[in-house]
Amino acid sequence: MRDDAHVLQTVHLTEKATSLSAVNKYVFRVDPSATKPQIKRAVERLLGKKVIDVNTCNYEGKKKRERRADFGRRPHWKKAIVTLKEGEKIDIV
Repeated sequence: MRDDAHVLQTVHLTEKATSLSAVNKYVFRVDPSATKPQIKRAVERLLGKKVIDVNTCNYEGKKKRERRADFGRRPHWKKAIVTLKEGEKIDIV
């Protein structure tokens, strides 16, 4: 069982993620091994908000080549879209 502070890594700030905040959905970059119940518990404990739903997406790291013929890879990562209870809000900025 992971500590709640290690489950949530950062807030994912993009144009699409910012527009989702209008409908009580917030996007976080989370630990790739975190499950939906762990993400829900981490948001509720750390931020003190009531979570209705959690959707997750796994992303592969991009291949990158740096000055040599062989390829490296950026790390794989996981995104979580958290839906909060009506009337609750997170001030990100």
